[in-house]
Amino acid sequence: METYYSLKPLLAVLVSLLAVVLIVIPNQRPNVRESWTIMAALAKFAIVLSMLPSVLGGNYPAITLFSISPGISLALKVDSLGIIFGLSASLLWILTSFFSIGYVRGVPEHKQTRYFASFAVCLSATMGIAFAANLLTLVIFYEILTIATYPLVIHKETPEAIFGGRKYLVYLLTGGVFLLFALAFTYQLSGTVDFQPGGILPAQVSPSSVIMLFILFLMSFGVKSAVMPLHSWLPTAMVAPTPVSALLHAVAVVKAGVFGFARAIGFVIGPALLHQSGAAGVLAGFTAATILLASLIAIRQDNLKMRLAYSTVGHLSYIVLGMTMLSPGAWVGALLHIVNHAVMKITLFFCAGAIYVRTHREKVSELNGIGRQMPITMAAFTLASLGLAGVPPINGFISKWYLVQGSFDGGQLAIAIVFLLSGLLNAGYLLSITIRAFFAPSERFTKFGEASPLMVVPLALTALFSLLLGLFPERFPYFYQLASQVAASVLGGGGP
Repeated sequence: METYYSLKPLLAVLVSLLAVVLIVIPNQRPNVRESWTIMAALAKFAIVLSMLPSVLGGNYPAITLFSISPGISLALKVDSLGIIFGLSASLLWILTSFFSIGYVRGVPEHKQTRYFASFAVCLSATMGIAFAANLLTLVIFYEILTIATYPLVIHKETPEAIFGGRKYLVYLLTGGVFLLFALAFTYQLSGTVDFQPGGILPAQVSPSSVIMLFILFLMSFGVKSAVMPLHSWLPTAMVAPTPVSALLHAVAVVKAGVFGFARAIGFVIGPALLHQSGAAGVLAGFTAATILLASLIAIRQDNLKMRLAYSTVGHLSYIVLGMTMLSPGAWVGALLHIVNHAVMKITLFFCAGAIYVRTHREKVSELNGIGRQMPITMAAFTLASLGLAGVPPINGFISKWYLVQGSFDGGQLAIAIVFLLSGLLNAGYLLSITIRAFFAPSERFTKFGEASPLMVVPLALTALFSLLLGLFPERFPYFYQLASQVAASVLGGGGP
C-alpha cells in the first residue's frame, strides 16, 4: 500500500465547515439555508467518492497539515477502513438533510439555523475521524464531534432535553479524558501515534502495559459505542429530534465509537498483543452480555425511539464483538455491519420521525393499524426490521453471516449462539410493531396518510439501499472488497 499527497481528505472535512458560514448568514431565509445544506452534503459525498478508485487500488490519499514533534502530527489519510466510514456517513447525510427539512417544517422546530449548522459541523468532525492518519488527529475530531452534537441533543430546550444533554456531555467528555491518557500512553510505549495495520506497539511490550492501554481505550471508545454499563447516555439522548437520533445512531456518534475500536484493536494495539494479553476475551464478554441484555430491555420499551435506542446498543456490540474474535471472517462481518446497521437503523428512525410528524404518536402501543394509513413508511420499517433480525436477502443477513462464520472459524460456538439468539430477539421487538401496524384493528388512524415526500422519499431510499446491499454485497460501492482489504491487512492473512 502506498500513499500520495492529495488535498481531497482535507476538502472532505472542510466543505461542511464552509457550509456552516453559508447556512448561518441567511438566517431568516430557510430556502437558502437548506439549499446550502444540500449542496454541501452532495459536495462532501462527491469528494469522498472520488477517492474510492485509488483506495481500492491500494493508493491512499494523504496530507500532513503540520508536525508537532517526531512521531506526532496532525494528518489525514484515506485508507480502506476510513473510506468505509466516510462513504456511508457522507451518503446518509444527503438523505438525512432532505429528511430534516421535511421534519423541521412539519413539526415545526424552532432555531432551525442552529440545527442545520450544528449538523454540518458534526459531519466535518465525522470525516476527520474517518480520515485521521493517527491517534492524535482522531482524538481532536472525536472531541469536536462530542461538542458539536450537544446543541442538537438539547435542541428542544425542555428540562428533559437539558438533562439529556448534560448527561451526554458528562459521559462522552469523561470518555474523552480516558482517550487523552490512551494517546499519551501509546506514544510512551511506541514513540509514534501513526496508525499501522497490525498495530504499532513493539512486540516486547509487557502484557500489563497492553492491558492498561486496552482499559483506557475501553473507557473511551466504549462510551460512544454504548457498551454496557457505559450505555445509559444513549437512551437518555433520545429526547433530541428524530433526525438527531438518526445522526447519533447511524451516521456519526456511535459509529465513531466502534470505528475507534477498529483503530485501537487493528491499528494501535494489534491483534497479536491483544490476544496474548487476554484483553480480547474480556471485551468479548462485555459485548456479548450487552447484545443480549439490550435486546431484552428493548422488548419492554413502549416508546418507539427508546426501543430503537436499545436495539442500537445491542447492534453496536455486534460490531465490537466481531472485532474481538480476531478472525478475517468476523472482521469482514463487523466492518460490513458498520454500514449495514447504519442504513437499516436510519430507516427505522426516519420511519419513527415520519410517524411523529404525521400523527404526533411516539408509543408502540399507539400504532395499531397505522400501516394501513402509512403503507410506504411501515413497509420500509418492516424491511429494515427484517434486516436487523438477519433475514435474507436484506443486508443485515450478510454481515451476520460473516460474524457467525467468524465465530465458527475461531471455534467460539458460544458467540455464534449469542448472534443467533439476538436475531430472534430482534425479530421479537421489531416485527411485533409491524404486526401491530398492519394487522391490529384500530379506528385511530383513519384520518392520517403518509408524511411529506421530503421525509417519505429518504426513508424509502434507505430501505431500498438495505435490500440492494444485501442482494449485491460485492458491487458498488464495494464495501465487501474494502472490508476484506482491512481484514487482510490487520490480521496478515487472506480474506474470509
